[in-house]
Amino acid sequence: MMHRVSARPPRALFLLTSLALAAAFAWPRGAHAGAQAEEYLAPSVVAGLAAAVADQPVPPSYAQRPEVARWIAEKSPLLASRLPGAAERADLLATVHYEATRAALEPDLVLAVIHHESAFRKYAVSSADARGYMQVMPFWTRLIGTSQQNLFHLRTNLRYGCTILRHYLGLESGDLYRALGRYNGSTGRPEYPSAVMAAFARYHEPPVEVQQAQQSQFALVPASASVRR
Repeated sequence: MMHRVSARPPRALFLLTSLALAAAFAWPRGAHAGAQAEEYLAPSVVAGLAAAVADQPVPPSYAQRPEVARWIAEKSPLLASRLPGAAERADLLATVHYEATRAALEPDLVLAVIHHESAFRKYAVSSADARGYMQVMPFWTRLIGTSQQNLFHLRTNLRYGCTILRHYLGLESGDLYRALGRYNGSTGRPEYPSAVMAAFARYHEPPVEVQQAQQSQFALVPASASVRR
């Protein structure tokens, strides 16, 4: 069964179930970008993508918005082993949330891509020369940006990565698995999209306190109430 995301920017992606890959519970050892192909882009597409990657800083008060602050607080403990500094984690997460939302992607999905692509290593470089958190190929700066843009810069890397993934979702009519395959340069093969979606399941789990509350509510339901005859 194919998983699809609306080709129009969605407000969120639904959690995809039945993903039990071990990769969801282990940090990748290195950069995993594949041989993402440089493709011809129509001038109108170039113009649209160039506008999408144009520099727009994260608003100063963005991380203080209640829904953003709540999301950062929920995800920060999951990154503590890779990013020990609380300020660094908060900056990364605020930027992930902003850039993902700007590109109409689920922030947890972007975390999953970073998890699998670079294991949250800012200066990761793959054998194909993909760079940074989201392992962006350098040819993209030539196609839709400028040579002065630094793909090891947090916001630049995430701006490009999110824009490219949204572009591929449009090309694939919302088929997330095929879009992820394009992003990795392995279209049609299941390994990469399956691993990313397994990581997505990890980051998309409810916070521990929510899980505990749900378990407590379930425990209060009499056993007979859960059985229908």
